[in-house]
Amino acid sequence: MSTISVLALAVAIGGIAGLRSMTAPAVVSWAAHWEWLDLHHSPLAFLGSTAATYVLTVLTVAELVVDKLPKTPSRKTLGPLIGRLVLGGLSGAALCAAANQSAAVGAALGGLGGIAGTFLGYELRTRLGQTVKVPDFLIALLEDVVAVGGGLFLVSLF
Repeated sequence: MSTISVLALAVAIGGIAGLRSMTAPAVVSWAAHWEWLDLHHSPLAFLGSTAATYVLTVLTVAELVVDKLPKTPSRKTLGPLIGRLVLGGLSGAALCAAANQSAAVGAALGGLGGIAGTFLGYELRTRLGQTVKVPDFLIALLEDVVAVGGGLFLVSLF
């Protein structure tokens, strides 16, 4: 895989973190666990462990549920935004490390993707909800499918 492709995938997996912060590291963890990604000789090898895979999966499911609750804060507030930056960075770093590229560059690009995905996801969800006049809950479910399916698709390219 070319360097440009790997870097683009690092941004894209960060974008997934912008949609659902825990989904990106969870799909990266599953990919490492299934050995789609080779993180064995990386500081990020822990992502492929059974424990990390299960913990990240539980956190992802919890996030998918909590996102639908009316009192959940906006993804654009400081705490959730920082979380998306960090988790997008972690996920981007893992993809780059698996492709023998700079994990630091992957972290920066994944973090930027996380920020971009946060704002793009918010705008798309808001505008789609206004345009098609369906409950936000249904748009949120569609966003879940895009995040999980998109994340799995991205890691399957390795």
